[in-house]
Amino acid sequence: MHGSDRPLCEAYDVALLDLDGVVYVGRRPVPAAAESLAKARAAGQRLAFVTNNASRTPSAVVALLSEVGVPADAEDVVTSAQAAARMLAERLPAGSEVLVVGGMGLRHALYAHGLRPVSTAANRPAAVVQGFHPELGYGLLSEGARAVADGALFVGSNADVTIPGGDGPPNPGNGALLRVISSATGVEPIIAGKPARPLHHESILRTGARRPLVVGDRLDTDIEGAHNGGADSLLVFTGVTGHLEALTAPAHQRPTYLASDLTGLLVPHPEVVRDGDGHRCHGWTARRDGDTLTVTGSGDPYDGLRALASAAWETDAVPSREGLADALKAVGL
Repeated sequence: MHGSDRPLCEAYDVALLDLDGVVYVGRRPVPAAAESLAKARAAGQRLAFVTNNASRTPSAVVALLSEVGVPADAEDVVTSAQAAARMLAERLPAGSEVLVVGGMGLRHALYAHGLRPVSTAANRPAAVVQGFHPELGYGLLSEGARAVADGALFVGSNADVTIPGGDGPPNPGNGALLRVISSATGVEPIIAGKPARPLHHESILRTGARRPLVVGDRLDTDIEGAHNGGADSLLVFTGVTGHLEALTAPAHQRPTYLASDLTGLLVPHPEVVRDGDGHRCHGWTARRDGDTLTVTGSGDPYDGLRALASAAWETDAVPSREGLADALKAVGL
């Protein structure tokens, strides 16, 4: 855990924002997101919207952002399709044919890098790139498998096993669909999206960020991706990660800052300090004894959460989940 005596929108020049679970959920706006982002922009922070979703073009993402009250330009959007296209362009001669197992987001990104998208293995493409599309069918997966079996380079836009399912359970994501070609051919794909480094690298290239802050709701993509890219991160709790999951995160998935939502960009973040055998954040003190955590005090529940996180992350050993659940209740979370 780090502290910041300035609001994060002033301490970091660019916010690299995940979308689903951070700015919107499905097509519904996350409360306070649009207002918080407008204030962060007014304070001088630049915003980039970084998504593992390869099915939408940047223009389509801009249209969806507009629906939830967040103005943006296509240049503000960075997708895993763009990262995958750059990876391929760095490996293949200009004009190479690439079989697309996915949607228009991938095709547009390939065109932008001087590559030629095709749809059949009969073209003997140099590579196959796969990204999620809700209408992806067996025929196109079969074409991709044939091309990979014939020696084509295999690239996946991202490896998310699931995607949000609205109000129901999660749906299969591109990571699940990648297993079709991988299982049929025995070839593992090169991954472009979070948490792999190519998408973070693409974000830095496109924004020119000198001190970026990754903002996300998932430990295994957003926060781990920040670690892999050497960037600080802010975890918000408007998406898939709960408070208990954050406290039990492994070292490579622990965020720099914690906040309930995007209002966390607009405020300083108190530092957690060692106080004897405890970890103190404003009015709360958390103590760890083996795998047991206790917390005492009062005040902002998220100060209590910060104290608990600092104590829980003191070692790589994961504390008792039952004890953590009780401690979270004690701080009001």
